[in-house]
Amino acid sequence: MKKTVLHNYARLIARVGAGVQKGQDVVIFAELDQPEFVTMLVEECYRAGARKVRTEFSHQPLQKLHYRHCNLKTLSQVEEWEKAKMQHQVDTLPCRILLLSEDPDGLKGVNGEKYAKSQQARGKIVKFYRDQRDGKEQWCIAAVPGKAWAKKVFPQLPVSRAVEALWQAILTASRVTDDPEGAWQEHNKNLKERCKHLNDLHLQSLHYTASNGTDFTVGMIPEAVFCGGQEVTASGKVFNPNIPSEECFISPKRGEAEGVVYSSKPLSWQGQIIDEFFFRFEGGKVVDCGAKVGEDLLRKMVNMDEGASYLGECALVPWESPINQTGILFYNTLFDENACCHLALGRGFADTIENCHEKTQEEIRALGVNESIIHEDFMIGTRDLSITGLTKDGKEVPIFRDGTWAF
Repeated sequence: MKKTVLHNYARLIARVGAGVQKGQDVVIFAELDQPEFVTMLVEECYRAGARKVRTEFSHQPLQKLHYRHCNLKTLSQVEEWEKAKMQHQVDTLPCRILLLSEDPDGLKGVNGEKYAKSQQARGKIVKFYRDQRDGKEQWCIAAVPGKAWAKKVFPQLPVSRAVEALWQAILTASRVTDDPEGAWQEHNKNLKERCKHLNDLHLQSLHYTASNGTDFTVGMIPEAVFCGGQEVTASGKVFNPNIPSEECFISPKRGEAEGVVYSSKPLSWQGQIIDEFFFRFEGGKVVDCGAKVGEDLLRKMVNMDEGASYLGECALVPWESPINQTGILFYNTLFDENACCHLALGRGFADTIENCHEKTQEEIRALGVNESIIHEDFMIGTRDLSITGLTKDGKEVPIFRDGTWAF
């Protein structure tokens, strides 16, 4: 891949994604893949005015060793130095950039029970610090190709060509054109227009149906709004949390979901694949689920904590999304969720509530935004998906027909 193109991508992540401001600190989280690109990204953050850029690398084989050799108590501990680091991030609010490149099967064989219990224990402590940053920090999730990920997506190609092909797919999906910043300015404008139309409808609920058996209704929070693309922090800093992003999303009302939904794409969770699965909801909660691949893992996900069995997001993405048109299954939620409509179990988004910066976390949760240590998107969009909205004055309005926008 040409270095000029990669520099354009790095600049896009730093300036449009994270929205790095002069004098801000930046933390970049990445796997050990593509160190050259991480170097480019660090350079672009400094060019954007960053005061200091720090990188934190992870490696799936090391994670597997930790879960094999450490006992549950050790894995569950949040050390004092970790708390100090998280408090420092609360105090300084650095831009946070996460570069995804991990192997979708990279944690296969890990003790699922040990993983789940340790994450549950740590999540209770991490939440205290996360809540203090919520709505105040800029963050961006983007991707670079790892070798194992590339071979999963393009198994027929040699490794080097698979990596090149995945680079091209990532850059195309991320709108890295001759003028990436201009392309994203136009894209953000289009997403905002869609969201405005949805918000002007004052929807009370959404009803999903599809020929695969999906028949599902979810309630909306009266104070919630659809969001998409560009976001703004409490202090007015602009950023794009996901590159790529094709969704208009909202946090639904906890406790108001009925019916069954079927997946339309595989889900990679904990470095393992879950496929051909369903969830059945009653009173807003998952009361049954099943999968042809990874059912035990699916059930662990739903039981991560009390909020993991409730919905945190409804996202609308047309079937003809540019990512879906590639015909590529990425085995990566950042891309696959932007290929078609999806839902998410677990934590909802505070910033989908109007004037969220003027409300406390307790007030936002009281309105019906779900809380959990997880937020896991799963894809339900199909070519024949139909979504009908019910407005607060009792009118039915078409939102999706035949898998795409009905307006």
